[in-house]
Amino acid sequence: MKTFETQGPVSPDRNYVVRRSRELTDFVNRAKLGRYIVIFAPRQTGKTTFFRWALDALIGEDLVYFPIQLDFEEYKNVSLSDFYNYLYQDIRKEIENVNQKRETVPSDPLSEFLENTQIVNHVSLRHFFEKFARILDNQRIIIIIDEFDGIPQDVVSDFLHSLRRIYLSDPDSRCIYSLGIVGVKSITQLNYDRSISPFNIQDEFALPNFTLEQVRELLAQYTDEVGQMITTEVIEALHKQTAGQPFLVNRFAQILTDELNIPKTETLRIKHFTQAHTRLLRERNTNIDHLLSNIRNDPRFEGILMKIVSYEKGIGFNLDNELIDKLTTYGIIAEGSDGMCEIVNPIYHYRIMQAFQPINNGLEDEYFSGDTYSNFLDYLTPDGNIQMQPLLDNFQNFISRAGHRLLHVPQTHKSLSVSIFFSPILISLFAWHAAPCILKYKQVEVG
Repeated sequence: MKTFETQGPVSPDRNYVVRRSRELTDFVNRAKLGRYIVIFAPRQTGKTTFFRWALDALIGEDLVYFPIQLDFEEYKNVSLSDFYNYLYQDIRKEIENVNQKRETVPSDPLSEFLENTQIVNHVSLRHFFEKFARILDNQRIIIIIDEFDGIPQDVVSDFLHSLRRIYLSDPDSRCIYSLGIVGVKSITQLNYDRSISPFNIQDEFALPNFTLEQVRELLAQYTDEVGQMITTEVIEALHKQTAGQPFLVNRFAQILTDELNIPKTETLRIKHFTQAHTRLLRERNTNIDHLLSNIRNDPRFEGILMKIVSYEKGIGFNLDNELIDKLTTYGIIAEGSDGMCEIVNPIYHYRIMQAFQPINNGLEDEYFSGDTYSNFLDYLTPDGNIQMQPLLDNFQNFISRAGHRLLHVPQTHKSLSVSIFFSPILISLFAWHAAPCILKYKQVEVG
Protein backbone atom coordinates (compact mmCIF):
# COMPACT_ATOMS: atom_id res chain seq x y z
CA MET A 1 0.00 0.00 0.00
CA LYS A 2 1.23 3.51 -0.81
CA THR A 3 1.84 6.13 1.86
CA PHE A 4 1.78 9.89 2.36
CA GLU A 5 5.46 10.88 2.47
CA THR A 6 6.95 13.55 4.76
CA GLN A 7 10.56 12.40 5.06
CA GLY A 8 12.00 13.25 1.66
CA PRO A 9 11.54 12.98 -2.10
CA VAL A 10 8.39 11.12 -3.13
CA SER A 11 8.01 8.34 -5.66
CA PRO A 12 4.78 7.49 -7.51
CA ASP A 13 5.61 3.82 -6.95
CA ARG A 14 5.62 4.16 -3.15
CA ASN A 15 3.69 7.31 -2.35
CA TYR A 16 0.55 9.27 -3.10
CA VAL A 17 1.81 12.25 -5.11
CA VAL A 18 0.73 15.57 -6.54
CA ARG A 19 2.17 15.45 -10.03
CA ARG A 20 2.23 19.21 -10.63
CA SER A 21 1.82 18.61 -14.36
CA ARG A 22 1.21 22.26 -15.23
CA GLU A 23 4.24 23.51 -13.28
CA LEU A 24 6.41 20.71 -14.70
CA THR A 25 5.46 21.59 -18.26
CA ASP A 26 6.19 25.26 -17.56
CA PHE A 27 9.67 24.51 -16.20
CA VAL A 28 10.62 22.08 -18.98
CA ASN A 29 9.49 24.59 -21.63
CA ARG A 30 11.68 27.28 -20.06
CA ALA A 31 14.65 24.91 -20.05
CA LYS A 32 14.07 24.15 -23.73
CA LEU A 33 14.17 27.89 -24.41
CA GLY A 34 17.61 28.09 -22.80
CA ARG A 35 16.57 30.01 -19.71
CA TYR A 36 18.71 30.29 -16.57
CA ILE A 37 16.10 29.65 -13.90
CA VAL A 38 16.20 30.23 -10.15
CA ILE A 39 13.79 28.98 -7.55
CA PHE A 40 14.28 29.76 -3.88
CA ALA A 41 11.58 28.32 -1.68
CA PRO A 42 11.29 27.02 1.88
CA ARG A 43 12.39 23.52 2.76
CA GLN A 44 9.89 20.67 2.54
CA THR A 45 7.90 22.21 -0.30
CA GLY A 46 8.71 19.47 -2.81
CA LYS A 47 11.51 21.21 -4.71
CA THR A 48 13.86 18.21 -4.93
CA THR A 49 11.12 15.86 -6.08
CA PHE A 50 9.91 18.36 -8.65
CA PHE A 51 13.30 18.87 -10.26
CA ARG A 52 14.05 15.16 -10.34
CA TRP A 53 10.87 14.74 -12.34
CA ALA A 54 11.96 17.59 -14.61
CA LEU A 55 15.30 15.91 -15.26
CA ASP A 56 13.59 12.59 -15.99
CA ALA A 57 11.35 14.35 -18.49
CA LEU A 58 14.38 15.90 -20.23
CA ILE A 59 16.30 12.62 -20.29
CA GLY A 60 13.36 11.14 -22.18
CA GLU A 61 13.55 13.87 -24.85
CA ASP A 62 15.44 11.71 -27.35
CA LEU A 63 19.10 12.81 -27.37
CA VAL A 64 18.48 16.52 -27.74
CA TYR A 65 19.24 17.39 -24.12
CA PHE A 66 21.87 16.14 -21.69
CA PRO A 67 20.53 16.94 -18.19
CA ILE A 68 22.83 16.88 -15.14
CA GLN A 69 21.67 17.17 -11.53
CA LEU A 70 24.08 18.47 -8.87
CA ASP A 71 23.63 18.98 -5.15
CA PHE A 72 25.69 21.48 -3.10
CA GLU A 73 24.34 20.51 0.33
CA GLU A 74 27.63 18.94 1.50
CA TYR A 75 29.91 21.68 0.19
CA LYS A 76 29.28 24.52 2.63
CA ASN A 77 32.41 24.17 4.78
CA VAL A 78 34.91 22.81 2.24
CA SER A 79 37.84 24.76 0.79
CA LEU A 80 37.84 26.19 -2.71
CA SER A 81 40.09 23.44 -4.06
CA ASP A 82 38.04 20.68 -2.44
CA PHE A 83 34.82 22.23 -3.75
CA TYR A 84 35.93 22.03 -7.37
CA ASN A 85 37.45 18.58 -6.89
CA TYR A 86 34.20 17.19 -5.43
CA LEU A 87 32.18 19.04 -8.06
CA TYR A 88 34.18 17.38 -10.83
CA GLN A 89 33.61 13.95 -9.30
CA ASP A 90 29.88 14.60 -9.03
CA ILE A 91 29.70 15.77 -12.64
CA ARG A 92 31.43 12.62 -13.86
CA LYS A 93 29.04 10.48 -11.83
CA GLU A 94 25.99 12.27 -13.26
CA ILE A 95 27.30 11.86 -16.82
CA GLU A 96 27.55 8.12 -16.15
CA ASN A 97 24.02 8.07 -14.71
CA VAL A 98 22.55 9.72 -17.81
CA ASN A 99 24.25 7.20 -20.08
CA GLN A 100 22.99 4.34 -17.93
CA LYS A 101 19.39 5.62 -18.00
CA ARG A 102 19.59 5.99 -21.77
CA GLU A 103 21.38 2.67 -22.11
CA THR A 104 24.11 4.30 -24.18
CA VAL A 105 27.88 3.88 -24.06
CA PRO A 106 30.09 6.99 -23.71
CA SER A 107 32.13 7.66 -26.82
CA ASP A 108 35.89 7.17 -26.72
CA PRO A 109 36.56 10.94 -26.97
CA LEU A 110 34.24 11.55 -24.00
CA SER A 111 35.85 8.81 -21.87
CA GLU A 112 39.32 10.13 -22.68
CA PHE A 113 38.26 13.71 -21.95
CA LEU A 114 36.81 12.80 -18.53
CA GLU A 115 39.88 10.76 -17.63
CA ASN A 116 42.37 13.53 -18.45
CA THR A 117 40.53 16.66 -17.28
CA GLN A 118 40.40 18.42 -13.95
CA ILE A 119 38.35 21.32 -12.56
CA VAL A 120 40.31 23.49 -10.13
CA ASN A 121 38.54 26.87 -10.26
CA HIS A 122 35.68 28.74 -11.91
CA VAL A 123 37.63 29.37 -15.13
CA SER A 124 38.55 25.72 -15.59
CA LEU A 125 34.89 24.91 -14.88
CA ARG A 126 33.86 27.01 -17.87
CA HIS A 127 36.57 25.43 -20.05
CA PHE A 128 35.38 21.97 -18.97
CA PHE A 129 31.85 22.57 -20.17
CA GLU A 130 33.00 24.22 -23.39
CA LYS A 131 34.98 21.09 -24.30
CA PHE A 132 32.26 18.77 -23.02
CA ALA A 133 29.64 20.51 -25.20
CA ARG A 134 31.84 20.13 -28.29
CA ILE A 135 32.23 16.40 -27.65
CA LEU A 136 28.45 15.99 -27.25
CA ASP A 137 28.05 17.76 -30.58
CA ASN A 138 24.29 18.34 -31.07
CA GLN A 139 23.16 17.67 -27.49
CA ARG A 140 22.34 20.62 -25.26
CA ILE A 141 23.56 20.53 -21.65
CA ILE A 142 21.01 21.38 -18.97
CA ILE A 143 22.14 21.57 -15.34
CA ILE A 144 20.03 21.73 -12.19
CA ILE A 145 21.85 22.56 -8.94
CA ASP A 146 19.91 21.61 -5.82
CA GLU A 147 20.68 23.06 -2.35
CA PHE A 148 22.64 25.90 -3.95
CA ASP A 149 22.85 27.61 -0.53
CA GLY A 150 25.59 25.12 0.35
CA ILE A 151 28.10 26.76 -1.99
CA PRO A 152 31.11 28.05 0.01
CA GLN A 153 31.14 31.81 0.50
CA ASP A 154 34.60 32.25 -1.05
CA VAL A 155 33.39 30.45 -4.18
CA VAL A 156 29.97 31.94 -4.88
CA SER A 157 30.95 35.24 -6.56
CA ASP A 158 33.41 33.81 -9.10
CA PHE A 159 31.15 30.82 -9.71
CA LEU A 160 28.24 33.08 -10.60
CA HIS A 161 30.47 35.24 -12.80
CA SER A 162 31.40 32.19 -14.86
CA LEU A 163 27.75 31.21 -15.24
CA ARG A 164 26.96 34.74 -16.35
CA ARG A 165 29.73 34.67 -18.98
CA ILE A 166 28.44 31.34 -20.29
CA TYR A 167 24.88 32.65 -20.45
CA LEU A 168 25.88 35.77 -22.39
CA SER A 169 27.63 33.72 -25.07
CA ASP A 170 25.92 32.75 -28.34
CA PRO A 171 22.76 30.80 -27.36
CA ASP A 172 23.24 28.37 -30.26
CA SER A 173 26.70 27.38 -29.03
CA ARG A 174 26.26 27.98 -25.28
CA CYS A 175 28.09 25.21 -23.41
CA ILE A 176 25.50 25.16 -20.59
CA TYR A 177 22.34 25.70 -22.58
CA SER A 178 19.99 26.00 -19.59
CA LEU A 179 20.52 26.13 -15.84
CA GLY A 180 18.30 25.69 -12.79
CA ILE A 181 19.42 26.89 -9.36
CA VAL A 182 17.41 25.60 -6.41
CA GLY A 183 17.73 26.71 -2.80
CA VAL A 184 16.21 28.42 0.20
CA LYS A 185 18.10 31.70 0.28
CA SER A 186 17.90 34.00 -2.72
CA ILE A 187 21.08 34.95 -4.55
CA THR A 188 20.93 38.41 -2.97
CA GLN A 189 21.11 36.73 0.46
CA LEU A 190 24.26 34.70 -0.30
CA ASN A 191 26.63 37.50 0.78
CA TYR A 192 28.66 37.86 -2.39
CA ASP A 193 30.34 41.17 -3.27
CA ARG A 194 27.41 43.60 -3.29
CA SER A 195 29.26 45.99 -5.61
CA ILE A 196 28.68 43.67 -8.58
CA SER A 197 25.78 41.84 -10.15
CA PRO A 198 27.16 38.45 -11.21
CA PHE A 199 23.80 36.84 -11.81
CA ASN A 200 21.15 39.31 -12.84
CA ILE A 201 20.16 37.20 -15.82
CA GLN A 202 17.95 34.71 -14.00
CA ASP A 203 14.38 33.79 -14.79
CA GLU A 204 12.50 33.31 -11.52
CA PHE A 205 10.28 30.27 -11.22
CA ALA A 206 7.64 29.87 -8.53
CA LEU A 207 6.73 26.46 -7.14
CA PRO A 208 3.47 27.23 -5.31
CA ASN A 209 1.75 25.31 -2.55
CA PHE A 210 -0.85 22.72 -3.50
CA THR A 211 -4.14 24.08 -4.74
CA LEU A 212 -7.42 22.75 -3.39
CA GLU A 213 -7.82 20.72 -6.57
CA GLN A 214 -4.37 19.18 -6.11
CA VAL A 215 -5.21 18.23 -2.51
CA ARG A 216 -8.38 16.57 -3.83
CA GLU A 217 -6.23 14.73 -6.37
CA LEU A 218 -3.85 13.54 -3.64
CA LEU A 219 -6.56 12.25 -1.32
CA ALA A 220 -8.50 10.70 -4.20
CA GLN A 221 -5.49 8.44 -4.85
CA TYR A 222 -5.84 7.16 -1.28
CA THR A 223 -9.59 6.58 -1.67
CA ASP A 224 -9.10 4.78 -4.98
CA GLU A 225 -6.53 2.42 -3.47
CA VAL A 226 -8.00 1.83 0.01
CA GLY A 227 -11.69 2.52 -0.59
CA GLN A 228 -12.13 4.83 2.41
CA MET A 229 -14.23 7.88 1.57
CA ILE A 230 -13.32 11.41 2.68
CA THR A 231 -16.01 14.08 2.77
CA THR A 232 -15.69 17.28 0.78
CA GLU A 233 -15.83 19.29 4.03
CA VAL A 234 -12.75 17.48 5.36
CA ILE A 235 -10.75 18.06 2.18
CA GLU A 236 -11.64 21.75 2.09
CA ALA A 237 -10.86 22.19 5.80
CA LEU A 238 -7.53 20.41 5.41
CA HIS A 239 -6.53 22.70 2.55
CA LYS A 240 -7.66 25.80 4.42
CA GLN A 241 -5.68 24.99 7.57
CA THR A 242 -2.49 24.09 5.70
CA ALA A 243 -2.90 26.55 2.79
CA GLY A 244 -1.61 23.66 0.67
CA GLN A 245 1.88 23.57 2.25
CA PRO A 246 3.12 20.17 0.95
CA PHE A 247 4.60 18.84 4.21
CA LEU A 248 1.59 19.87 6.28
CA VAL A 249 -0.85 18.40 3.75
CA ASN A 250 0.92 15.03 3.79
CA ARG A 251 1.40 15.03 7.55
CA PHE A 252 -2.28 15.87 8.09
CA ALA A 253 -3.20 13.01 5.74
CA GLN A 254 -0.87 10.62 7.59
CA ILE A 255 -2.57 11.33 10.90
CA LEU A 256 -6.07 11.26 9.45
CA THR A 257 -5.78 8.06 7.41
CA ASP A 258 -3.37 6.01 9.52
CA GLU A 259 -2.51 7.20 13.02
CA LEU A 260 -6.07 7.72 14.27
CA ASN A 261 -6.80 4.05 13.54
CA ILE A 262 -10.22 4.79 12.08
CA PRO A 263 -11.76 1.69 10.44
CA LYS A 264 -11.32 1.83 6.68
CA THR A 265 -15.02 1.14 6.26
CA GLU A 266 -15.87 4.40 8.03
CA THR A 267 -16.08 7.66 6.07
CA LEU A 268 -13.66 10.33 7.29
CA ARG A 269 -15.73 13.26 8.53
CA ILE A 270 -15.22 16.59 10.26
CA LYS A 271 -15.10 14.94 13.70
CA HIS A 272 -12.09 12.94 12.50
CA PHE A 273 -10.57 16.04 10.94
CA THR A 274 -10.82 17.79 14.32
CA GLN A 275 -8.94 14.96 16.04
CA ALA A 276 -6.16 15.04 13.43
CA HIS A 277 -6.00 18.82 13.55
CA THR A 278 -5.60 18.84 17.34
CA ARG A 279 -2.78 16.31 17.16
CA LEU A 280 -0.97 18.26 14.44
CA LEU A 281 -1.22 21.50 16.42
CA ARG A 282 0.41 19.86 19.43
CA GLU A 283 3.09 17.62 17.95
CA ARG A 284 6.73 18.27 17.20
CA ASN A 285 7.78 17.57 13.63
CA THR A 286 10.61 18.59 11.33
CA ASN A 287 8.58 21.23 9.55
CA ILE A 288 7.56 23.03 12.74
CA ASP A 289 11.11 22.67 14.08
CA HIS A 290 12.45 24.37 10.93
CA LEU A 291 9.82 27.08 11.26
CA LEU A 292 10.63 27.96 14.86
CA SER A 293 14.40 27.60 14.39
CA ASN A 294 14.36 30.06 11.50
CA ILE A 295 12.44 32.56 13.62
CA ARG A 296 14.79 32.16 16.59
CA ASN A 297 17.84 32.68 14.36
CA ASP A 298 17.16 36.41 14.39
CA PRO A 299 15.78 38.03 17.58
CA ARG A 300 14.13 40.71 15.44
CA PHE A 301 11.77 38.20 13.84
CA GLU A 302 9.72 37.66 16.98
CA GLY A 303 8.76 41.33 17.31
CA ILE A 304 7.73 41.73 13.68
CA LEU A 305 5.72 38.49 13.72
CA MET A 306 3.82 39.46 16.85
CA LYS A 307 2.88 42.74 15.18
CA ILE A 308 1.65 40.83 12.14
CA VAL A 309 -0.50 38.39 14.12
CA SER A 310 -1.92 41.10 16.37
CA TYR A 311 -4.07 42.67 13.63
CA GLU A 312 -3.56 45.93 15.53
CA LYS A 313 -2.25 47.87 12.56
CA GLY A 314 -0.38 45.21 10.66
CA ILE A 315 2.75 45.62 8.58
CA GLY A 316 2.80 46.41 4.88
CA PHE A 317 4.37 43.74 2.67
CA ASN A 318 7.67 45.13 1.40
CA LEU A 319 10.42 42.83 0.09
CA ASP A 320 12.90 45.71 0.23
CA ASN A 321 12.73 45.30 4.00
CA GLU A 322 15.39 42.74 4.99
CA LEU A 323 13.30 41.10 7.71
CA ILE A 324 10.19 40.78 5.55
CA ASP A 325 12.29 39.42 2.69
CA LYS A 326 13.85 36.73 4.91
CA LEU A 327 10.57 35.74 6.55
CA THR A 328 9.06 35.38 3.08
CA THR A 329 12.01 33.29 1.88
CA TYR A 330 11.59 30.99 4.87
CA GLY A 331 7.92 30.51 3.95
CA ILE A 332 6.63 32.09 7.16
CA ILE A 333 4.80 35.13 5.78
CA ALA A 334 3.28 36.17 2.47
CA GLU A 335 1.48 39.15 1.00
CA GLY A 336 -2.22 39.23 1.79
CA SER A 337 -4.94 40.43 -0.56
CA ASP A 338 -4.82 43.82 1.18
CA GLY A 339 -1.08 44.26 0.60
CA MET A 340 -0.26 43.52 4.23
CA CYS A 341 1.96 40.80 5.69
CA GLU A 342 0.17 37.67 6.85
CA ILE A 343 1.24 34.31 8.26
CA VAL A 344 1.05 31.80 5.41
CA ASN A 345 -1.36 29.35 7.06
CA PRO A 346 -3.43 28.99 10.25
CA ILE A 347 -1.27 26.15 11.60
CA TYR A 348 1.89 28.28 11.47
CA HIS A 349 -0.08 31.16 12.99
CA TYR A 350 -1.08 29.05 15.97
CA ARG A 351 2.37 27.54 16.52
CA ILE A 352 4.07 30.93 16.36
CA MET A 353 1.66 32.31 18.94
CA GLN A 354 2.24 29.31 21.20
CA ALA A 355 6.01 29.50 20.88
CA PHE A 356 6.51 33.19 21.49
CA GLN A 357 3.87 34.16 24.04
CA PRO A 358 5.72 34.63 27.35
CA ILE A 359 4.33 33.24 30.59
CA ASN A 360 4.22 36.76 32.01
CA ASN A 361 4.20 39.72 29.65
CA GLY A 362 4.76 42.38 32.30
CA LEU A 363 1.57 44.28 31.56
CA GLU A 364 0.21 43.58 35.02
CA ASP A 365 2.38 46.43 36.28
CA GLU A 366 1.38 48.79 33.49
CA TYR A 367 -2.38 48.86 33.89
CA PHE A 368 -2.31 52.22 35.69
CA SER A 369 -0.87 55.25 33.98
CA GLY A 370 2.23 57.00 35.28
CA ASP A 371 0.26 59.70 37.09
CA THR A 372 -1.55 57.13 39.24
CA TYR A 373 0.27 56.32 42.45
CA SER A 374 -2.05 54.25 44.62
CA ASN A 375 -3.51 51.71 42.21
CA PHE A 376 -7.29 51.48 42.70
CA LEU A 377 -7.26 53.97 45.59
CA ASP A 378 -7.06 56.85 43.10
CA TYR A 379 -10.43 55.74 41.72
CA LEU A 380 -12.23 55.72 45.05
CA THR A 381 -14.27 58.56 46.49
CA PRO A 382 -13.53 59.64 50.11
CA ASP A 383 -16.46 57.50 51.27
CA GLY A 384 -15.11 54.41 49.47
CA ASN A 385 -17.29 54.35 46.34
CA ILE A 386 -15.80 53.57 42.95
CA GLN A 387 -15.50 56.45 40.45
CA MET A 388 -16.54 54.42 37.43
CA GLN A 389 -15.90 56.91 34.63
CA PRO A 390 -12.22 57.63 35.46
CA LEU A 391 -11.60 53.92 35.96
CA LEU A 392 -13.10 53.04 32.59
CA ASP A 393 -11.22 55.89 30.93
CA ASN A 394 -7.99 54.40 32.26
CA PHE A 395 -9.03 50.97 30.99
CA GLN A 396 -9.51 52.40 27.51
CA ASN A 397 -6.16 54.20 27.66
CA PHE A 398 -4.45 51.02 28.80
CA ILE A 399 -5.70 49.14 25.75
CA SER A 400 -4.18 51.84 23.55
CA ARG A 401 -0.88 51.80 25.46
CA ALA A 402 -0.51 48.03 25.47
CA GLY A 403 -1.31 47.44 21.80
CA HIS A 404 -0.21 44.08 20.38
CA ARG A 405 1.49 43.10 23.65
CA LEU A 406 -1.93 42.07 24.88
CA LEU A 407 -1.48 39.02 22.66
CA HIS A 408 1.67 37.93 24.46
CA VAL A 409 -0.27 35.72 26.84
CA PRO A 410 -0.15 31.93 26.48
CA GLN A 411 -3.07 29.59 25.96
CA THR A 412 -5.55 32.28 24.92
CA HIS A 413 -7.40 33.42 21.87
CA LYS A 414 -6.89 37.03 20.79
CA SER A 415 -10.45 37.92 21.66
CA LEU A 416 -9.99 36.69 25.24
CA SER A 417 -6.40 37.66 25.94
CA VAL A 418 -7.32 41.14 27.15
CA SER A 419 -9.02 39.84 30.25
CA ILE A 420 -6.84 36.90 31.26
CA PHE A 421 -4.35 38.82 33.36
CA PHE A 422 -6.81 41.26 34.90
CA SER A 423 -8.10 40.94 38.41
CA PRO A 424 -11.74 39.79 38.87
CA ILE A 425 -12.73 43.41 39.50
CA LEU A 426 -11.41 44.49 36.10
CA ILE A 427 -13.07 41.56 34.34
CA SER A 428 -16.37 42.68 35.84
CA LEU A 429 -15.73 46.28 34.81
CA PHE A 430 -14.99 45.18 31.25
CA ALA A 431 -18.24 43.21 31.09
CA TRP A 432 -20.13 46.12 32.60
CA HIS A 433 -18.67 48.50 30.06
CA ALA A 434 -19.58 46.15 27.17
CA ALA A 435 -23.12 45.48 28.41
CA PRO A 436 -24.80 48.49 26.70
CA CYS A 437 -23.32 47.44 23.37
CA ILE A 438 -24.46 43.85 23.86
CA LEU A 439 -27.98 44.94 24.81
CA LYS A 440 -28.15 47.25 21.83
CA TYR A 441 -27.17 44.38 19.52
CA LYS A 442 -29.81 42.13 21.07
CA GLN A 443 -32.51 44.79 20.63
CA VAL A 444 -31.67 45.11 16.94
CA GLU A 445 -31.63 41.32 16.55
CA VAL A 446 -35.01 40.87 18.24
CA GLY A 447 -36.59 43.79 16.48
